[in-house]
Amino acid sequence: MRGGAEPLCALGGGDGRLLVFAPGAPERAARLRLFEGPVLGLSWAARPGPSLGPAALLVSGPGGTALWMDVTCGPGQLPAVRLMGRYRLPPCKQRWHTCAAFLPQGGLLLCGDRRGSLLLFPCSGSEGTDRDTSGSEGTASQSEFSCLLNSEAVPLEDPLSVLFGLHGKTGVTSVTCHGDYIYSTGRDGCYRQLCLRDRQLEVLQKHRPCKGLQWIEELRFTPGGDLLVLGFHADNFVVWSTRSGVNLHCVPCGGGHRSWSYYSCPEADAFAYIKRGDVMLYHSEAEPCEQRVLLASLHGREIACVRHLGAVRVPGSHPVNIFITGSEDTTACVLTLSELTRAAVPLARLSDHISSVRALALADTALRDGTRLCSLLFSAGGRAQIECYCLQCAVDLGAEGMVSCQVAHVASHRLDEHWDRMKNRHKLVKMDPETRYMSLSVVCGTNSEQLPMPCTFLVAACSDGSVRLFVLLEAAQKLLLIAESFHHQRCVLKVEAFLHTRAEESAATDGSVVFWDITGTIAAATDALQHSEGEMQPLGGYSRGQGAVVPAALYAAVLTEPLLPALGTPLLTVMAHSCGVNSLHIQELPKGQFLVASGSD
Repeated sequence: MRGGAEPLCALGGGDGRLLVFAPGAPERAARLRLFEGPVLGLSWAARPGPSLGPAALLVSGPGGTALWMDVTCGPGQLPAVRLMGRYRLPPCKQRWHTCAAFLPQGGLLLCGDRRGSLLLFPCSGSEGTDRDTSGSEGTASQSEFSCLLNSEAVPLEDPLSVLFGLHGKTGVTSVTCHGDYIYSTGRDGCYRQLCLRDRQLEVLQKHRPCKGLQWIEELRFTPGGDLLVLGFHADNFVVWSTRSGVNLHCVPCGGGHRSWSYYSCPEADAFAYIKRGDVMLYHSEAEPCEQRVLLASLHGREIACVRHLGAVRVPGSHPVNIFITGSEDTTACVLTLSELTRAAVPLARLSDHISSVRALALADTALRDGTRLCSLLFSAGGRAQIECYCLQCAVDLGAEGMVSCQVAHVASHRLDEHWDRMKNRHKLVKMDPETRYMSLSVVCGTNSEQLPMPCTFLVAACSDGSVRLFVLLEAAQKLLLIAESFHHQRCVLKVEAFLHTRAEESAATDGSVVFWDITGTIAAATDALQHSEGEMQPLGGYSRGQGAVVPAALYAAVLTEPLLPALGTPLLTVMAHSCGVNSLHIQELPKGQFLVASGSD
């Protein structure tokens, strides 16, 4: 790390001592006694903007104490060390930091620790304690200072925000800032995108780059807009491109438990690492660009579903349409399709599903000023999993597809997790955790202004013969199962909800189309929301509105009652086909009539 005019190196010892020196002059070193016990964590913290000022060094010691020190070094001088802050890490077994970075918002320091947590600390840096060694020319004992006594002059700060165990028990490996977002990586095989709201950390999205990459070390943002994921896949070092979805480099180095460094430039890439005591170097020169014959695929396997989000107007160009696709490769992709070039450009890839994505649904889609689209996206598929996201797409002439997409994860639901929270499970037949959601439909006209919080109702067709009704409490980030019916007794392929009072229709593999009146079920859930105002508990979290509270009575009842209310008796059953219904659509006609169209084999 460069501190002023000279690059710097820092070493921490088992006796609590710190050694800081310039690699070109190791004999001129600043020696400090920081702790009674060993130095457990040592890292340089990146500052936003040009790195011309002092270098920031973070040191962790026994008892969860972390010290922030600014280090500068001029030519021919000893490094000057100044104690700027003292921080207290949350109690845990392995209580030391692993990485740190200063946020561009100013006055905030973000740390990752060995327990997998992200910690946000204040760092005004207005005062500090000097350990200036620039004028010392004596022996090592003469130039050694102790911070044990005078460090008490700097107050011990607690974190402003804690995301405990965000990356599991294996630790956070890096934190970085890019644009308006914060990114963290860990050895749980994921990297996360976060934002800062009211000095609180908020997770927007979790990304899993590729199968088998369980040890992610670092992220690199390229000038061309690509995001490179650096990590270890088994005993190989991997550089993964999120844009192309392929490995750019795969080096058999022996695994992640070693010291390594990676450097990339337009002309060549280099990877240095230690193996069996030897320093090894992998070097790869840039290959000339060849003509592309095949177009890049949007997904690695079959595309199972697609939805049209809308179109935005790009100044001086044709409208750009935005689509969402779901695939058997367990991902959903938000992409643009230009009417002029006919080119499909991926904007965002959603990778929270553990099985195939078979159904998509959109709610509350709004076009603002013709240049911004906002919507709630529901995705569902295998392993009885539903995910909900908030999409915000806006015209961005600097982006590749002329549109940028911000994704925030809102809520999720899995039947096996719902089952684990239910009481008296021994009295019931267990839900099949391998259930597949075949179709989704949002119930329109349920977002009443009289409700204490925004909610959206969702109907799902399930492979276990059930039609299930969910409610999304957006402000509380909860997706709850409130009713179900096994009337079909076979796989339900399609479901559509429409507003005639409030009704839905479902179609199964026997060719039947069934109509339900779900007004009473929705009214009961709405009534529970309205009458639980005195028992609300604030949860905070993501919300597109102002102020968020969740009714504790409804939440507790839905999760602990052993029997879910049924959807009731169907209003009408039509044997429309002799086998499975593969397509089902409905259109409202004048005079309150509806046209239903279904397709089958």
